[in-house]
Amino acid sequence: MENNESVLVNVESLSKSFENVQAVDNLSFQIRKGEIYGLLGPNGAGKTTTIKLILGLLEADAGDITVLGLKPENDEVEIKNQIGYVSEEPLIYKSLTPKELFNFIASIRKLDGAKVTMKLAEYLEGLGAIEYYERLISTLSRGNKQKVQIIAAILHDPEILIMDEPLAGLDAKSVKVVKEIVDLHTKRGGSVLFSTHIMEVAEDICDRIGIINEGKLVAEGNFEELRQKANALGENVDLEDIFLKLTEQDESINEIVEKLRTTMI
Repeated sequence: MENNESVLVNVESLSKSFENVQAVDNLSFQIRKGEIYGLLGPNGAGKTTTIKLILGLLEADAGDITVLGLKPENDEVEIKNQIGYVSEEPLIYKSLTPKELFNFIASIRKLDGAKVTMKLAEYLEGLGAIEYYERLISTLSRGNKQKVQIIAAILHDPEILIMDEPLAGLDAKSVKVVKEIVDLHTKRGGSVLFSTHIMEVAEDICDRIGIINEGKLVAEGNFEELRQKANALGENVDLEDIFLKLTEQDESINEIVEKLRTTMI
């Protein structure tokens, strides 16, 4: 049993359906203090639905969620005060400039002006965002909107970062900077829920990984533990091989590849 003080997010027997689709199916996992927990799965696996349930944006059909000792169904506002959220599609006020958005966030969160100014200078320079600091967000590219959203999510030093495909649209330099930000966040005791469908990203960033498929947790552990679980693959496998094996997709992939080879030869 985990020490309760070390568990910042606890998801237990969580289920959610939409009409005839079981999006989340009896899902359980924990996120510990100071770790990056990766929720890995293909598109449509239930990752974003799980995140929305944790945030209190959706109501669960069954199960229990605790975030910093709080319940989303009762403490939605307080939970949002304690976390930073980066969505797959940037959810920011597009009629504002980044400068106006950050000033607004600092105001409603009652942040120290001098500290915010110092942080913004570092984040804007690191992510190459200074040049459009006073441009309307609506005019920015998807990648630049994502940079603004990431800065907005970390500006108040949240205890928990929830990131849903946060690297989408970012250039290589910005990806490296975001990885560094996430690493520093955990080193000072924060935790991260990092949702992705890209196996290499999960392997590179996450301390532990939960593989989700059709709303169910099919495997969990660090890379070595997952490799051992899929030991039928043999030695020197990567996370992509493990993922395909554990979600029982490896045979269908082999069939597809063989058909493509036949067609292209």
